[in-house]
Amino acid sequence: MSVTVRVQSEDFDISKEIAFLRRDNPRIGAIASFIGVVRDMNEGDSVAEMTLEHYPGMTEKSVEDIITQACDRWQVMDAVVIHRIGTLKPLDQIVLVVVSSAHRGDAFAACEFIMDFLKTRAPFWKKEQTGKGARWVDARAADDAAAERWQR
Repeated sequence: MSVTVRVQSEDFDISKEIAFLRRDNPRIGAIASFIGVVRDMNEGDSVAEMTLEHYPGMTEKSVEDIITQACDRWQVMDAVVIHRIGTLKPLDQIVLVVVSSAHRGDAFAACEFIMDFLKTRAPFWKKEQTGKGARWVDARAADDAAAERWQR
């Protein structure tokens, strides 16, 4: 199994990342992915841009731990998580999660689990620039509820 975690300011190429994950492995029967993008609205306000910050080293370790938890629960062959930092505009890609497995159920569940925990457990901070000024984005109750459903 291979795990790839990258925190970067550069955009990512989805096709390239999925091709890397597959690497002509005939055991893979399913690949599930999630791509998060910047919206132009949040909480009823127009969003001109979003700035994402993190703690280098600590963030990557936290994401690796989340992937390890997913691998302990489901039959995951490989996983890739790329999370962008810096200033992003609406339509920009923020995050990519890709999981490969022999079966779709494991791939779907692991991908969703990883994304739910990235939203609630990984040390990223988001600041939006709106018409009303800059504001930090608080955790959403819906994101916490999504992560809580995975508790054993």
